[in-house]
Amino acid sequence: MLDTRELGRRPGSQREVSRTVPAPADLGIEVLYVAEGAPVELDLRLEAVMEGVLVTGTATADLEGECVRCLDPIVDELDVSFQELYVYDDSRDSRGQASDEEEDGVSKLEDDLCDLEPLLRDAVVLALPFQPLCEEDCPGLCTECGAQLRDDPDHSHDAPIDPRWAALGSLEQDLKKSLETRDES
Repeated sequence: MLDTRELGRRPGSQREVSRTVPAPADLGIEVLYVAEGAPVELDLRLEAVMEGVLVTGTATADLEGECVRCLDPIVDELDVSFQELYVYDDSRDSRGQASDEEEDGVSKLEDDLCDLEPLLRDAVVLALPFQPLCEEDCPGLCTECGAQLRDDPDHSHDAPIDPRWAALGSLEQDLKKSLETRDES
């Protein structure tokens, strides 16, 4: 939570804030994420506007994960920008109920405090690659045996035998064995 009381609800007033916060749980995607509790550097500008407080900033954090092709570990740094308008929570009528004008998906200030976690989560997840790679041209793993193709670029296997012809292959081996034993005698 970030306190915006110092802005005083005076449109045009602004404040810059730099803060290091621990990363929340599940910040990222399954294969690439910011570790829970890892430091996240926030550089923010808070600006009072008529409707609320405009928060503009950047977040920097260390990423961990694994390559989707070869499963090697990935360690990288993420730098994302974001911007969000937090509206004042004055849209309640005298009975304390939300007015008809209230829209879903609007970020609200609660007692002049803004919760940056949903904003940070959205910015980080949208900035991550859908399928992270350790290097752009990662060859991955062999689909048959799991060998690292980067270590053996000429890696190959014999052509797979169609199961419908497999019985003929064993028949061929039996024929070769009987010919060899006949030649030996």
